[in-house]
Amino acid sequence: MSLERIGLTQLKDKVISAQDAARLIQNNMIIGMSGFTRAGEAKAIPLALIDQAAQHPLKITLVTGASLGNDLDKKLTEQGVLARRIPFQVDSTLRKAINQGQVMFIDQHLSETVEQMRHQTLEKPDLAIIEAVAITDDGLIIPTTSVGNSASFIEFAEKILIEINTSVSTDFEGIHDIYIPSQRPSRAPIPLTDIQQRIGTRGIPFDADKVVGIVFNHTSDSPSNITEPDADTQAIADHLIHFFKDEVRAGRLPEDLGPLQAGIGSIANAVLSGFKTSGFHDLKMYSEVLQDSAFELIDAGVMTFASGCSMTLSKACGERVFNHLDNYKDKFVLRPQEISNHPEIIRRLGIISINTALEFDIYGNVNSTHVGGTKMMNGIGGSGDFARNAHLAIFVTKSIAKQGNISSVVPMVSHVDHTEHDTDIFVTEQGLADLRGLAPRERAAVIIQHCVHPDYQASIFDYFTRACEKGGHTPHLLQEAIDWHINFEKYGSMKI
Repeated sequence: MSLERIGLTQLKDKVISAQDAARLIQNNMIIGMSGFTRAGEAKAIPLALIDQAAQHPLKITLVTGASLGNDLDKKLTEQGVLARRIPFQVDSTLRKAINQGQVMFIDQHLSETVEQMRHQTLEKPDLAIIEAVAITDDGLIIPTTSVGNSASFIEFAEKILIEINTSVSTDFEGIHDIYIPSQRPSRAPIPLTDIQQRIGTRGIPFDADKVVGIVFNHTSDSPSNITEPDADTQAIADHLIHFFKDEVRAGRLPEDLGPLQAGIGSIANAVLSGFKTSGFHDLKMYSEVLQDSAFELIDAGVMTFASGCSMTLSKACGERVFNHLDNYKDKFVLRPQEISNHPEIIRRLGIISINTALEFDIYGNVNSTHVGGTKMMNGIGGSGDFARNAHLAIFVTKSIAKQGNISSVVPMVSHVDHTEHDTDIFVTEQGLADLRGLAPRERAAVIIQHCVHPDYQASIFDYFTRACEKGGHTPHLLQEAIDWHINFEKYGSMKI
């Protein structure tokens, strides 16, 4: 136990065990917990709650920033603790429970959760459970590897539990920039005009009287499961780099491109890693999650600064960064997710967003969330926050999946997360489709030519040709469009 990490004298006697803290969680409570993409979640208290629920069952609504590490969503689901989960997850066990209707899942744009709480369209948490590096003597909670929604949970909750994680260096103090927007409708503009600006406090202000317990843990975040780049992801990166160079030559982008955003996941991470040898310099990032690729680009001297709300790193990259934090502290910042994902700032800064699609259709509609139109995968995350407001909204994916039995480009997506009105560029390993300024029929022709896998190109072109003969601004043969998805569901392949 490291009591020196508790700077406020009146809180030193608030130290309790994880088991005692878990007993404060009651049936039907709304719990706001730190954590964003397997980073910075509370660890000891949820695990103690899982153990206690084996003897004393209960149900809670769990609201976080995004997904959790250390298999917490899995364990909470297996123990039957979750009644409702908001706003994002990636766990296969929880996913199954969601799709079976056992857990109610609210899939939200990640910028909106605490905004809805602020205006009472979502209930505020009864209890906030927040992981921290330390509590300063001037009354700030210093977060660990994510900020997520923690600052607002602390403000909104009736009671606060703090987990101090001694596995995280106190050198993390100074990495965060905590700014909370004021109430609408008299809210002032968020005063962020450059990604390197700091507009808030170095930690989270809080009411010490609301703290009902402080727990110590020494458990690390789960490392990310980023897969290595392959030939397809390198091809996607190459298409994008070529496109960006053309945009710079045409004067439509500056030489440093402007701030980049990349969604969580292996494909987006691998694509961004491809920029190491692109010839671009002085790149900057304004994103949600800082993955390995951001620090690889910083190490390569290609990226000068990165802003996010979380850092989710592989074991090797994490050891490099966390063990040499002084080398990086002036090169990145972590903010609340409603700032990292705020439409006002995304539009102001001219973000280039790069997100992954499960599938997209010939007119530019994107499905980011649902397999076969019905089964939730992970959630929309922040892709909508960025795509709707970005200077350039780019979606990437491999052109086929499941050993070629699925075409990622279809006549009509089985579920729509991003409409054709919010998308600009699509890239697969086959090529890049620039849809800017094109009508639906023109968009379809470009997507079919550049993005569709050869195994499906003739079929999808035949579909489009016959749909155009039928007519319409956005031509479709509805039965045939749905048949692509039905064929995979019934026969295991869209080729039938």
